Amino acid sequence: MIRLDSISKQHGRQILFLEASAAINRGEKIGLVGPNGAGKTTIFRLITKEEAADDGQVAVDRGVSIGYFSQDVGEMSGKSVVAATLDGAGPVSEVAAELAELELALADPERMDEMEQLVERFGHVQARYEELGGYALDARAREILAGLGFAQEVMDGDVGALSGGWKMRVALARILLMRPDALLLDEPTNHLDLESILWLEEYLKQYEGALLMTSHDREFMNRIVSKILEIDGGELTTYSGNYDFYERQRAVNEAQAEAQYERQQAMLAKEMRFIERFKAQAAKAAQVQSRVKKLDKIEKVEEPRRRRTLTFDFRTPPRSGEDVARVEDVHKAYGSRTIYDGLDLLIRRRERWCVMGANGAGKSTLLKLIAGHSQPDSGRVHVGGSVKMAYFAQHAMELLDPTQSAWETLSGAFPLASPGSLRTLAGVFGFSGDDVEKPCRILSGGEKARLVLAKMLYDPPNFLVLDEPTNHLDMATKEMLIKALADFEGTMLFVSHDRHFLAALSNRVLELLPEGPRVYGGGYTEYVAQSGHEAPGMRA
Repeated sequence: MIRLDSISKQHGRQILFLEASAAINRGEKIGLVGPNGAGKTTIFRLITKEEAADDGQVAVDRGVSIGYFSQDVGEMSGKSVVAATLDGAGPVSEVAAELAELELALADPERMDEMEQLVERFGHVQARYEELGGYALDARAREILAGLGFAQEVMDGDVGALSGGWKMRVALARILLMRPDALLLDEPTNHLDLESILWLEEYLKQYEGALLMTSHDREFMNRIVSKILEIDGGELTTYSGNYDFYERQRAVNEAQAEAQYERQQAMLAKEMRFIERFKAQAAKAAQVQSRVKKLDKIEKVEEPRRRRTLTFDFRTPPRSGEDVARVEDVHKAYGSRTIYDGLDLLIRRRERWCVMGANGAGKSTLLKLIAGHSQPDSGRVHVGGSVKMAYFAQHAMELLDPTQSAWETLSGAFPLASPGSLRTLAGVFGFSGDDVEKPCRILSGGEKARLVLAKMLYDPPNFLVLDEPTNHLDMATKEMLIKALADFEGTMLFVSHDRHFLAALSNRVLELLPEGPRVYGGGYTEYVAQSGHEAPGMRA
């Protein structure tokens, strides 16, 4: 269906691919993985012909339609959310736009003299819309938009009024509505909440076309793909299985390659010792020559590339009191919408609370109240004695000084720290080499998140309040963060849409429901088992 035959591609001095080959067959669901900058997005752009290979060939079978979702959604305005979604359905979107214009014209009293022509034209356009399956498409577009979290009233509103994250969802809905033969999805879960991720997961499981996708959501990848295409060092390698299988198999392959290299190095060293010892002895000359020729003919095993694994070790935080935070009879409303009506919660030392709830349930509001960034309408929020709190929220990234480099940000925050320890910190959070000199204004969302987390965790708090800390983080940084937080000796309260993060770190769950809060004594895994669903309002 789609073939990459011996492709080579270079960006500046960086070689992305060198005679690399791969195939995407009908019905296959493939996860595309590789380090940042390895060329994942370039693969998508080569398939869609937005870029050309320097050498080799990218072939797409005749008649195969391709839908490509990227993080660059372009400009959206002047249409309703539904109309913008219907743009993915080809000619029907133009007919739908004219139909909407005619409906407005028919309701305009100033155009009464044109009524006969308008009615006639409306009849023709409506017939064409029905012929193209427009009404069925409209219903399907609304179903997809609902699955991605849009309320009905928002669907009919101006797409231009949406935030960047919600426009991303519209762009994704547009691609899904196309029902192409092949879907190329570049980080489709980046701007989705857990409910929308679960809906998309089910949608993609039932999708019958070919799928090639990148995702930093391990659980999402595991449940959808049955094949992994890895980009590493200019090569494309295929693994049959999901992401967990790929990780295990890659570890086995790396261990085997390491052992093979070490065996050959030991043999070569032994042969060289013999040659050096006896090269001056005439009696051994024949043997020495024989071994020299043998070494010349041996195909040398290349030293395996060793992946640098990121690890961050928390220094022991100061001990807090047993009662870390207490919420007593808290009421909170925004306008006519009540968020809490007498909320009570006690967070004790070393508890790790994850907060679950549908959109608008008040997850982030609770974190803001406890962090002191918002006040209750009535009731009391009390933080305990000796508590040293660190609060991570998405707006924290906007507080970085755009003129400062990553290095200046860290060294300014910790002027007494040794340069060596700060270099280590920067490296662990993905700022190695010249990357530490990048000014904050050009950092990506993921880089900004990593920098804020590095700054927050270096001087360890004993109470972490984290609102979606894994947004924008790649798989390697997420794993590092999970391992670091697993050894954290303090207390945690967090919101996350990443099920791997939730399951690995929580030991208490607060579920915010319309009928009132519900507490679960175990972590996220126990919550799923007891509630029968992975997110509020979802079936298991």
